[in-house]
Amino acid sequence: MIENHFDEEIAETYDEDEATHFAASTVDPAVDLLQELAGDGRALELGIGTGRIALPLAARGVPVHGIDLSEAMVRRLEAKPGGANIGVTIGDFATTTVAGEFTLAYLVFNTIMNLTSQQAQVDCFRNAAAHLAPGGRFLIEVGVPDLRRLPPGQLTVPFHVGAEHWGFDTYRPATQYMASHHLHWEDGQARYSVCPFRYVWPAELDLMAQLAGMRLRSRWAGWDRGPFGDDSEQHISVWEKVS
Repeated sequence: MIENHFDEEIAETYDEDEATHFAASTVDPAVDLLQELAGDGRALELGIGTGRIALPLAARGVPVHGIDLSEAMVRRLEAKPGGANIGVTIGDFATTTVAGEFTLAYLVFNTIMNLTSQQAQVDCFRNAAAHLAPGGRFLIEVGVPDLRRLPPGQLTVPFHVGAEHWGFDTYRPATQYMASHHLHWEDGQARYSVCPFRYVWPAELDLMAQLAGMRLRSRWAGWDRGPFGDDSEQHISVWEKVS
């Protein structure tokens, strides 16, 4: 069973905590590519959350439907301008199905790693493929596992240390498990949260796509569509449904 780690407490401050990712400089290139891939069809967002990507994509005329396990996050989406016009199905996006056919399914901001087993990630690819029309595309944005930052014997790496927030990742390389830990300070009060992940390699994702009847079409180092290489810290990958 997939656990919901985005409860009311997380949802309440999610947009503020991730404010840099809501900036137009981050959102617009993503929406440009997604709009291009969707064409004249419909788009399915897996893990739609508070609508960071879905709302601007829908505003450009692309019909968007979302799947998300967190009712608290979806309530924030629905309260925003245009949010009530976006259909959302509550459920685990690895297995939950919705009616209709889509030209694009997408999963952004490392959300594939919220599925913490290999089987769940494989199921997600199969679920995306089942919703796509022949020739439809499945896009994932996800980081490249950063294990080069781990010296021998070290399993914890800080990724942010500031006056109001500390963040660090813990790793278990044998199982590809990691967790992101956050400490936030506000008005003298500390708030701790942790979110588990399963990190996944690009080649492993390609095999999952193959199992689901899809093939790799494009892979870039970012939304600017720069070339993906050995030093890339993330990738935007697009697979195409074969039949």
